[in-house]
Amino acid sequence: MTIDLAFTTRVGVLDLAVDLTVGDEIVAILGPNGAGKTSLLRAIAGLAAIDTGRITIDDVVVDDPTAGVFVPAAERPVGMVFQDYLLFPFLTARDNVAFPLRSRGVARRDARTQADDWLARVGLAERADAKPHELSGGQAQRVALARAIVADPRVLLLDEPLAALDAQARADIRRDLRTHLAGAAGARLVVTHDAVDASVLADRVVILEAGRVVQDGPMQDIALHPRSPYVADLVGLNLYRGTADAGTVRLEGGGLIVVADQSVRGSVYASVHPRAVAVHLDDPRGSARNHWPGTVVEVDALGDRVRVRIEGAVPIVAEVTADAVRELALAPGHAVVASVKATEVSVYPA
Repeated sequence: MTIDLAFTTRVGVLDLAVDLTVGDEIVAILGPNGAGKTSLLRAIAGLAAIDTGRITIDDVVVDDPTAGVFVPAAERPVGMVFQDYLLFPFLTARDNVAFPLRSRGVARRDARTQADDWLARVGLAERADAKPHELSGGQAQRVALARAIVADPRVLLLDEPLAALDAQARADIRRDLRTHLAGAAGARLVVTHDAVDASVLADRVVILEAGRVVQDGPMQDIALHPRSPYVADLVGLNLYRGTADAGTVRLEGGGLIVVADQSVRGSVYASVHPRAVAVHLDDPRGSARNHWPGTVVEVDALGDRVRVRIEGAVPIVAEVTADAVRELALAPGHAVVASVKATEVSVYPA
């Protein structure tokens, strides 16, 4: 099956413009708050009409304003799991899962039998008679997933399905969710703002920022070649954009980076891992060809490492040991010099 999305729509102050095709795969829609992730799912589900363009599911047009076509949500082959699950509070887990089948005319006994089967698949056979308030967050998430899948939709949409869970439950449910999604058929789209969720759950990741797709591909490729400050920050890299020529990259905002690759030319991105950055009190001696003076603006401990944000002609984040912070007495306002070897700079076309 295939979903083809080529549309624009205005949601509040956001102009959402998407050109995307999703096949029989698990796709994570990853982006910051306000990027348009939930609005994208709502458009596919038929919960909001688009302004221009077209949405098709298996070559059937479900939304085309120009042609006057709009298939209501209840008539689309789409299942959706909302962020807060939206289970019916007065129904048992069994009847919540059976509801989509009953609404399509399936006999009560058959619907409940299928519901019991899916509750068993998600490990909740013994909780079939429980009401939502009697379930944990993880159990409610599984009921919502079973309800979305039971009618065998060709499209399955999940909006921040793990956001309401605590850290331990999130890790446990994430693994189970990947198993259930992998066992389902059709297009499966998962909205998240968590890079770990995207990496574990999805075959492919689509980065959405300010209503536009800025990157699309496997998470590993996106992490190696970020194309926006948001993605770079998400995967923990320093990212710069500039013009490369003869082994140097002149940055758009000023500053110069020396790189090992002498052949690269033109508009490029340059990325540096924070662990490749050394911090000194004075201009250092050694093999590093990049020396950037600056001022420490933030010092944040992260486990046994410390991230030091430095502002200067080339702003950069270094990740150093706690011992280094103590030895150098690093603190906001202190003047330092950051150094990076040319071989530690990754350069790729913009």
